[in-house]
Amino acid sequence: MPVRRELIDGVKGIRLALPCLAACAGAVLIHLPSERWVWALALFWLMGAALCHRLWLLMALALTVTLCHGLSQRPEPLADGLARQEVTLRGRIVSIEHLEGRARLSLAVSDCQSEPGLPRCHRLKNVRLDWYRAPALERGDRWQLVARLKPPHGFLNPGRFDYGIWLIDQGFGATGYVRDPDSAVRLQKGRGAAWSERWLSSRVDDDFTRRWLKALTLGDGGALESSQWALLRETGTTHLAVISGLHVGLVSGWVLLFGRFLARLFQPRCWRMVLWPWWMAGLAAVAYSGLAGFAPPAVRAAIMTLVALWTASGRHSPGVWQAWWLALLIVIMTTPLSLLRPGLWLSFGAVAVLILAWRWREKPLWWQAILRSQMLLSLATGAATLLVFEQLAGLSFLINLVAIPWVSMIMVPLALLGWLFSPVPRAGDALWWLFGQAAHLFEAALDQVRQWQPQWQPSTEQIWPLAVMAFLVCLIWLLPGLARIWRLVASLMAVTLCLGAGHTTVLHSGELSLVVHDVGQGQLIDIHTASGRWLYDTGPRSRSGFMAITTLWDDPQHFDGVIVSHGDLDHAGGVPILKTLHQVERWWAPLPDTIDVDAITPCRAGASWRVDGISFTFLWPRSTATMPAAENDHSCVLLIESAHHRFLITGDAGQDVETRIVAHYQDPVDVLVAGHHGSHGSSSQRLVDILRPARVIYSAGYLNAYGHPADRVVRRFRRAGGCQWNTAIDGAIALTSSASGVGVKPSRVVSGVERCRPGLESAR
Repeated sequence: MPVRRELIDGVKGIRLALPCLAACAGAVLIHLPSERWVWALALFWLMGAALCHRLWLLMALALTVTLCHGLSQRPEPLADGLARQEVTLRGRIVSIEHLEGRARLSLAVSDCQSEPGLPRCHRLKNVRLDWYRAPALERGDRWQLVARLKPPHGFLNPGRFDYGIWLIDQGFGATGYVRDPDSAVRLQKGRGAAWSERWLSSRVDDDFTRRWLKALTLGDGGALESSQWALLRETGTTHLAVISGLHVGLVSGWVLLFGRFLARLFQPRCWRMVLWPWWMAGLAAVAYSGLAGFAPPAVRAAIMTLVALWTASGRHSPGVWQAWWLALLIVIMTTPLSLLRPGLWLSFGAVAVLILAWRWREKPLWWQAILRSQMLLSLATGAATLLVFEQLAGLSFLINLVAIPWVSMIMVPLALLGWLFSPVPRAGDALWWLFGQAAHLFEAALDQVRQWQPQWQPSTEQIWPLAVMAFLVCLIWLLPGLARIWRLVASLMAVTLCLGAGHTTVLHSGELSLVVHDVGQGQLIDIHTASGRWLYDTGPRSRSGFMAITTLWDDPQHFDGVIVSHGDLDHAGGVPILKTLHQVERWWAPLPDTIDVDAITPCRAGASWRVDGISFTFLWPRSTATMPAAENDHSCVLLIESAHHRFLITGDAGQDVETRIVAHYQDPVDVLVAGHHGSHGSSSQRLVDILRPARVIYSAGYLNAYGHPADRVVRRFRRAGGCQWNTAIDGAIALTSSASGVGVKPSRVVSGVERCRPGLESAR
């Protein structure tokens, strides 16, 4: 009978998987142009009608519902034609974050009006605005204001957070700033923060405790500071910081046990058959997710918990795998935009691992179950996290063995009991005081473990082999029927195989690696040889003080030298960060007063050095006496030559300087970082004709106010047959030089560009 039940459950699970896969297809079609998904939808319905099969019709229905629901939820991005244009917005403030010198707010737009002759913005739903010199603002306020917007976009650099994707996931159709604060009009006074936040503020004085209470009971991840998130990320415990499936399931389980205890007390003869404890547990799961405002992760956790309760109750319930597919189907149909979010697949993947781990095994001792489950989850989720976030917490397995019970069995119950007894002043205050002490101890322990933890992080080339190794080892220990000795032997073979394939690609003598980072309207180029590292320029600094260089590295870096082409803030803006947080052996700049650092070496034409078979030579400026008056024309022009290729970086040098350079240097170059971000004042026709660059890189900001790169410059390089890339569109551009050729790898794949076909460049 058990075998037959397993087979039936498996067959039904497969049949339920097909509508689930159809719903996934509908969630994917949301991101495609309408002319594509309309045909796909029509084909599905035609197949269902032709076959007249209930399963096909159910699949078509699941696809249609998911697609329609997703299209209604998906944010309508601002039209490119409205970028940097003024629009009039009316809307309600959903959230406020107070930063230095400005307020950052999320505005739910009820009406958007653009100027006559410009594209309409009436479909804009949510925007993220910076408001400088903002008046007193409260959540719920309704305002009419003039803003300057742009479509959602962010820097994209190797291994770093993709802000643009995050904005779209959060439902923002545009970002920008309030253009004329004096003309803003408050239309309606809001009621301020939600009652729960006001209640917390009135009852909890300690800011640290209040932050953690908001995170664990209200699902407000933004309440935690960036340093706290960094601590959680580096120790592999981010999944514990907000309302998760683990917390919702725990609360539901405790309520179920309490309800069954009451049933046994008051209905001793039939307590096993009563349903109301199960309903209590389900209502607790919904109520707990409601504390987070039914945010997508909380809704997902509640759905999974409700289906799990139904399965465990045994009342006409589905099998385990049927329940897994059913929960996934409901989650995708209710939150279609979450399909591409890692959290969805990490949650369902973890549940699938637990099902496979214990589905065909006898019930072990409790400590054995905890150790085996945590080991398998660490391997599976660690591999997935490595692929998605390109980071690895070396001690996450041991940390989570203690952290999960501490947060789930101590901190979360204390927090929720504090809410329950908060009307009783002393009882609620005591519980929340205990919660605060537990949170302090939790952070202190994580900080201590972080200091013990190895600082090594895998390189880009090691990520896939390490992830595959972890998946293989997890699979070996999940397979039923294998003897322990064979599991150990197979795990050792998997580790040996994958580590052998996961060697770091090391630059050899004569090879060069160069990354033109995506830093907006500015320039920062990271140059590597076999044993050396240099920076050319340091990225921009904005009026608010933000420096793009702060987004590139978490740990202090070492540079053999930093070349600051000239003193403009879009090239020298990151110098203060380099001075304070990173180690720089030598500084180059046009003049001693170009930047505020000690011991500057002036860059002068003819000065050169050679490292690892790579030659670095300055082509400009010639001398202080002949240096032009314009700041841009002070730029240090750097030529990098290997045995096989030449790279030229001209900073912001104009056409007059280019003419002087090509009068003395006339060899073709393989890669040119276009001067002045592609401005029409640089990249002259004479320079293009003489140097004939095969590859051209523009370091420019997305929809920048200067129109870089200029159309005439793009056409000039196109006629010369050069392949072109733009960091504003392609993200960071990684280039490698070796005997086999020049490799170009953009961070964001744009159709056709990565093939480097002459005459084809990314759109500006």
